[in-house]
Amino acid sequence: MTTQDLQIELRGAVALVRLARPAKRNALNDALILAIRDAFMAFPDSVRAAVVAGEGEHFCAGLDLSEIRERDAGEGMHHSRMWHAALQEVQYGRVPVIAALHGAVVGGGLELAAACHIRVADESAFYALPEGSRGIFVGGGGSVRIPRLVGVARMTDMMLTGRVYDAAEGERAGFAQYLVPRGEALARALALAERVAQNAPLTNYALMHALPRIAEQPADQGYLTEALMSAIVQSAPEAKDRVRAFLEGRAAKVSKS
Repeated sequence: MTTQDLQIELRGAVALVRLARPAKRNALNDALILAIRDAFMAFPDSVRAAVVAGEGEHFCAGLDLSEIRERDAGEGMHHSRMWHAALQEVQYGRVPVIAALHGAVVGGGLELAAACHIRVADESAFYALPEGSRGIFVGGGGSVRIPRLVGVARMTDMMLTGRVYDAAEGERAGFAQYLVPRGEALARALALAERVAQNAPLTNYALMHALPRIAEQPADQGYLTEALMSAIVQSAPEAKDRVRAFLEGRAAKVSKS
C-alpha cells in the first residue's frame, strides 16, 4: 500500500495516508492520484477511519504542472474522469476521511481536501484556486465539491481574481471545520479519526453515503431516504447494543466538555 510518493501507516483502526513529495510541495501527478485511489480501495477490514496529510511544509500545492502534456478534448476529458474516480474512492469509500491541512491547500490540493469528510487546518494553511489565471479549469471534482463547502460566488471570485484565503478566513468561509495552532493539525485529525472509528460502521457509512445525497434530494424524496436509512442503521446488532447500553446507564451522556 506504500509507494514512493504515498506513505500509508496503520495506527490501530486509523489509516494515516501521507502525501510524500515534499520537494514538490506534494503536488499531484497521475501516479500519486492513482496511488491514492488504490490505497483507499485496499484498506484492510480493521481500518475504521482515515487521515490524509502531507509531508513537509505543505498539504498539497495542487497539480504538478511540470507533468502536464498537451491533450485533445477527448484525452482531457478522460484524464479528468480518472481524477474523479480516484477522489470518489476518498469521499464515497468505506471509511470516513479527515484531512490534516497546513501550508498550501491549493488547486488540486483543495479538490482533494474537499473530498474528505472533515477538514482540520492549522494556522499556516492557505487556500487558492489559481487555475483561472493559468488558463485552465478545475478537473478533479472541485466545481462540484468546493461550492458545496463555500458557495458558487466565493469559488468564482477565487478563480477569476486569484484570491487567497488565509487559515482564519478559510475557517470562517467553510474550507475547514477546525482551526488549530500551527503544527497541531495532524494530531487533532488523528484524535478525531480515533473518535470517529469508535462509531458503529453502518452509521458512519450512512453519514458518508446517504447524508450528502439526501441534502440534494427534493424534500419528499429526502424524507423517504432518511426513513429507509434510519431503519437499516438501527436494525444492526451493534446499534441495538449501544441503545441498550444507554438505556441501562452504561453509556456516557452528552456533555459540553
